[in-house]
Amino acid sequence: MFALIPYLALSSALGPITPIIAKQLHTSLQTMSLGSGLGNAAYAVGTVLAVQFAQHLPQRRMVVLYAAVLLIGSVLAAAAQDPVMYIAGHVLQGLCTSLLLIAAVPPLAIGFPPDKLRITVVIMNMCIFGAVALGPFIGGLQAESDAWRPLFWIVAGIAAVALLLTVLTFEDSPPANPDSPRDFPAIGLAVVGCVAAFFGVSELTSHRFLDPEVILPLVGGVAVIIALVVYQYRAKRPLLTIRSMLTSSIPVAGIAVALFAAAASVSATVLTASVLVGRYSPLHIGLLYLPEVGGAVITAVALGVVIRRRSLHYLPLVGMVALAAGIAVFRIEVPSSQALTLVGSGLTGIGLGATVAPALFVAGFSLAAANLQRVLAIVELLRAVAAFMVAPIFVYFASTASGGVDAGTATALWVGLGLAIAGALIGVVIYALSGARPQAADLDRFLAGTDPGWYSPPLLARIRSRRVVATPVSEGAD
Repeated sequence: MFALIPYLALSSALGPITPIIAKQLHTSLQTMSLGSGLGNAAYAVGTVLAVQFAQHLPQRRMVVLYAAVLLIGSVLAAAAQDPVMYIAGHVLQGLCTSLLLIAAVPPLAIGFPPDKLRITVVIMNMCIFGAVALGPFIGGLQAESDAWRPLFWIVAGIAAVALLLTVLTFEDSPPANPDSPRDFPAIGLAVVGCVAAFFGVSELTSHRFLDPEVILPLVGGVAVIIALVVYQYRAKRPLLTIRSMLTSSIPVAGIAVALFAAAASVSATVLTASVLVGRYSPLHIGLLYLPEVGGAVITAVALGVVIRRRSLHYLPLVGMVALAAGIAVFRIEVPSSQALTLVGSGLTGIGLGATVAPALFVAGFSLAAANLQRVLAIVELLRAVAAFMVAPIFVYFASTASGGVDAGTATALWVGLGLAIAGALIGVVIYALSGARPQAADLDRFLAGTDPGWYSPPLLARIRSRRVVATPVSEGAD
C-alpha cells in the first residue's frame, strides 16, 4: 500500500496544482501535460515489464529494486529544478508503481490462508481507491496554499517507508519460470503503443484533435496495443494470458465491466470538477468530492463481506448501476450545485469501488491462481488505457464544443452515462449467452494454485451449442 498509494493519489491530485508547478518550473501547461502522459504510459508499460522480469529474475530482489527506484523518482520530482527533472521523476513513479503492483499484489492475495483474504481485499480496496478518491481534496488543499512541493515530499517519504518495509520483510524467492521465452516483441509493442497513444492524448492541451501531432500517434498507438493483444492471443507461449481470458465467459465479462467503469468514472469526475473551476476555490471543490472516499470505504467493506459468496458476481453490476446513477445526478445540472455534486460524487465513489476491484477478482477466480500475476497485468494495462486516456479526450471535446464548456460537458456526461449502462449490459449479456452462473469461489482449491476457484463456461457457449445442434451431420461423416 505504501508503494501504490503515492502515484495513484497524485494522478487525481495533479489537476489543481499543475498550473502552480508549471509557473515555478518556468514551463508550459503543454509540457506538464506531456509529463503526465508519459507517466501514465510508463504505468501501463510497467504492467508488462513486471511479468517478464518475474519470469527470469529473483522476484523479491526485484521488489526491493522497484521500491528503491520509486524513492529515487519521488525525490527527483519533489526536488525538481526544471521540467526535465520533474518529468523524469514522474515517469519513474508511474513505472515503479505498476511494477510493484504486479510484483506484490498476487503474492499478497494468494500467499496466506483463505481466511485472511477477506481482510486483504478490504484493506487493498480501501487504500487504493480511497487514495484515488482523496486526490482532488489533497490537490485542492495544496493549491489553496499555492504550493506543491510539500505534497511531493510527503510522497517521497511514503516511498521511503515502502523501501524500508521491503527490506525488513525480505525473503528471497526464485524466478517464476526461468525456462520461459523472453518475449521482446510483446515488450516492444507495449512500449511503442502506450508511449505513442499517451503522447497523442497529451498534445490535446495545445492542438486540435485532428492535428497530426494528436491523431497520428493516438490512433497508431491504439492500433499497436490491439496488435499486442492479438499477438499474445496467437502466441504458443505468450507472456500474458490473453487466450485463456478471452475464450472464457466470466473473465471477459469482468474485464469489460472494469474497463467501462474506469472510463466512465474517471471521466465523470474530471469533467464535473473542471466546470467548477473559477466558481469555487480548489479546496472547496476538493471538499465537494470527499464523498467519493466514503464510497470507497463502503464498497471495500462490501467486497470483504461477499468475497467468499456467490453474491460477489452481483457486486460489479450494483457498482455499474451506482456509477450510472452518479453520472445522471451530475447531468441534472451543469455545472452541478453543491448538493448535487456531493450526491453525485458519493454515488460515483461507490460505483468505482464496487466495479474495478470486484471485477478483477471475478476474472481472477476464473483462472488458476498461478496465472494471477498475468491476469492482473493485462487487466491493469487495459484499465490504464481506458482510465487515463479517455478522460483527456472527453475534457477536450467538452472544452471545444460549439455551445460552450457547460454544454460540451453535458454532452460528454451523456456519453459517460452510456458507457456505464453499456458496461453493465455487456456483462449481463455475456453471462446469459454463455450459460455462466454466479458461484461461490472454492478458495482452498484456488489458492492451491493449479485450479480456478469456479467453473467459467466458454465464451458464448449457448450460441455455439445451438449452432452445433442446428448443423446437420452429413451421412458417412466420421
